[in-house]
Amino acid sequence: MSAQILDGRACAKQIKAELTEAVATLAESGVVPGLGTVLVGEDPGSKWYVAGKHRDCAEVGIHSIRHDLPESVSQDELLAVIDELNNDDACTGYIVQLPLPDHIDTDTILEAIDPAKDADGLHPTNLGRLVLNVNSEITTPLPCTPRGVIELMNRNGIELNGKHVVVIGRGVTVGRSIGALLTRREHNATVTLTHTGTRNLDELLAQADVIVAAAGAARIVKPESVKPGAIVLDVGVSRETDPETGKSKIVGDVDPGVAEVASWVSPNPGGVGPMTRALLLKNVVDTAQRSAAN
Repeated sequence: MSAQILDGRACAKQIKAELTEAVATLAESGVVPGLGTVLVGEDPGSKWYVAGKHRDCAEVGIHSIRHDLPESVSQDELLAVIDELNNDDACTGYIVQLPLPDHIDTDTILEAIDPAKDADGLHPTNLGRLVLNVNSEITTPLPCTPRGVIELMNRNGIELNGKHVVVIGRGVTVGRSIGALLTRREHNATVTLTHTGTRNLDELLAQADVIVAAAGAARIVKPESVKPGAIVLDVGVSRETDPETGKSKIVGDVDPGVAEVASWVSPNPGGVGPMTRALLLKNVVDTAQRSAAN
């Protein structure tokens, strides 16, 4: 029996419908959430992703602010744009699209973002607050992709309490932050963090109730390494050249054969990706709601 599909597009559509209502309610009080983006250079993938964020804003009624900068922009010029957004009352939250050019120090740029306007939820201050907070409500932005992974399971009725989650990938976007979310008492999962250098990866995968594959290593999760009935979320993205067409195509971290072993699988694309974009909007709306309540 093939696995059931964790349909990120359908869940994201539900979230955006809820956000449309929330934005309309805020508008009645004279509050309009605003999402800003900062894009440096002409990377096609980054341009496509940023354009999608602005389409999402238009769909739910969020004001959008766009800064597209040339590849040659200096670090000081980029910091000036960051400062402008930090002080722009129309901007509730914003993101700096990564990667940045080599001549710009990414850490310096990200740390210059006002933590209250950190739409990605990856500012060191916000990650630190997440790590410190096990029990009480979190009132700062949460990392979008980990939040999207959890929301995708929750909305499909998957209970995480007591489950063993094996995460592959140690990047800050997913691997280093998702454990702090999953082990909060509200979710109560047990998390093992692995990566491409883990020697007994297959052994650990075979123990997992849930696998979150976010290594960016094509097909690293094989069917023979997955426990029957496990839940598998494919988050990693890499590219391969199709030998028949010669064109580049997106490849996930999960081998397609896993669908014959697992109980649930998220597709890639169409799984966690749409959820990440929807949860970015939710971070902005959540921040606007908290500000309106104060």
